[in-house]
Amino acid sequence: MVERHTAQESRQGRRGRPVLVVLLVSVGLMIAALAGLMIWQGETAPPDYASQSQAAARTAVTGSGSGAGAAPSGSRSAP
Repeated sequence: MVERHTAQESRQGRRGRPVLVVLLVSVGLMIAALAGLMIWQGETAPPDYASQSQAAARTAVTGSGSGAGAAPSGSRSAP
């Protein structure tokens, strides 16, 4: 004769809080590891040479690191 099992008996494991706790703890550890990696990477990153070269080029052209020159621009000067 064939044995009949209920849905609860045929499952591999029980559902409930233990599975949810393991999932939440693992996601929390992953987020903590990612945050730690990003903090460490930010501290050991090399200087931003692109912005430094842009500021140097701006200073060479306009005479000011902010880009504001002493003379008015051509489009805003009076005729």
